Amino acid sequence: MARDFTRSERVAGQLRRDLAKLIQQEVKDPEVGFVSLSDVEVTRDLSHAKVFITVFDPDKAKTSLKALRRAAVFLRRRLGQELRMRHVPELHFLHDDSVEQGSHIDQLISKALDSDKGGYEGTLAEAEDSDKE
Repeated sequence: MARDFTRSERVAGQLRRDLAKLIQQEVKDPEVGFVSLSDVEVTRDLSHAKVFITVFDPDKAKTSLKALRRAAVFLRRRLGQELRMRHVPELHFLHDDSVEQGSHIDQLISKALDSDKGGYEGTLAEAEDSDKE
């Protein structure tokens, strides 16, 4: 019987849950700010993990990443205490800007719809005026 998930996917899910808890409860650096873990990707040999974070204040993304990279050794050690793994993957924190891109696209769509409605209403009013004549 084939497994539904590979070991690296299961480890990634567990890392995401445990890292989110550790960052929220045990990282005391105020420069981390309000961050959320959006995804964790682990290599097949379980030696490296890319941790994608979403920063709620996009202006502070760089400082949050620097603070998390400084805390990576601490977080890796704490994960080693929590998980029953021989080797804990090395953590690489990366900024996930998909939320920011999504909101930018939403703004562009709203702007296009608003300008389109103005143009449509103007042509509708012109058509009604021409029907009256």
